[in-house]
Amino acid sequence: MFRDREDAGEKLARALKNYKDKGALVLAIPRGGVVVGYEVAKYLNADFSIIISRKLPFPGNPEFGFGAIAEDGSLFILGEYEELLPRGLVDKIAQEQKAEITRRILALRKGEGLPEIKDRTVIIVDDGIAMGSTLQAAVALCKNRKAQKIIAASPISGEGMEKELAEIVDEVVILEKPPLFRAVAQGYQDWHDVPDEEVVEIIKKWKTREKDLEV
Repeated sequence: MFRDREDAGEKLARALKNYKDKGALVLAIPRGGVVVGYEVAKYLNADFSIIISRKLPFPGNPEFGFGAIAEDGSLFILGEYEELLPRGLVDKIAQEQKAEITRRILALRKGEGLPEIKDRTVIIVDDGIAMGSTLQAAVALCKNRKAQKIIAASPISGEGMEKELAEIVDEVVILEKPPLFRAVAQGYQDWHDVPDEEVVEIIKKWKTREKDLEV
């Protein structure tokens, strides 16, 4: 479906062309989403930053997430787990993820806060949506900060995700929804884990681009 994340970002950007030159804010979810988000923000001539949202790993099965927490503490819990897991355990797991969130803010955003969100059109971008928890926690943060309009955007997800997200955001833009969706990676010819260093380089490249545009 996509050659790599850059290709996916370019295609996603064109699907969002109605927001070009409209002063939108693109917030990308690290780490893979930052590669996609950079291409979207560049095409749209939008502002660009990263929003940290972390999966809450299920006890004994860390690959599975029962929810997510955003950097402001906004929580999203998959419905059936709200009653299944004791609140104290959820709080403990969330606290553990807050430590990683703090690390990522320092490592990836150099400790800087998020740009102003209030009264803005915000486009939240990830490289794919599986369970959707990290994206939904990010949406909760943007609602808490009074975004005027929230768009959830991704190159690929399962078929049911668009309908689920449409209930909590103003617009959903997903390019591919394969009926036999198993993992985000299936949509990419070139798929690799994105290290912190690559994200940092993308942010540097963006800031250099902004300075060049100001000249």
